Amino acid sequence: MISVQNEDFDFANEYQQLRKRSLQSGAIVMFVGLVRDFSDNTQVSSMTLEHYPGMTENVLNGIAQQAEQRWPLDGVRIIHRVGELHAADQIVLVGVSSAHRIAAYEASQFIMDILKTEAPFWKKESTQDNQGSSGERWVDAKNSDSQQAADWHTPKA
Repeated sequence: MISVQNEDFDFANEYQQLRKRSLQSGAIVMFVGLVRDFSDNTQVSSMTLEHYPGMTENVLNGIAQQAEQRWPLDGVRIIHRVGELHAADQIVLVGVSSAHRIAAYEASQFIMDILKTEAPFWKKESTQDNQGSSGERWVDAKNSDSQQAADWHTPKA
């Protein structure tokens, strides 16, 4: 189940919903990403996330389906927020259930790594430097994120 929304989410409720849908599971892995207050040594006062409605949900569904093809999963839940967010706000949730912990851990990491590089989200940070000057900047994809995603597409020996 995929959601792209402005509203915050309730972690405990999302966990319980995933657990109810996956009674035979032996493992549930939940990941929550938060808005950081610093980026590249600059204070971030807020972040605005934009997305391509319809396409974003399709891409997230595709990522979830890829995970379900690679690992024996009982359930997948992805929530990604859009709009204006502030430091410490929840931005993304990935929940995965499986009969076994390794599959749940790996699938959760896969979903986040691919989501960060393939889902059509655009992030703009509102910043303030050490001298008190404020500004806005679009956030580029990090090389480390691209490498993490590429590693999933590289066949293992």
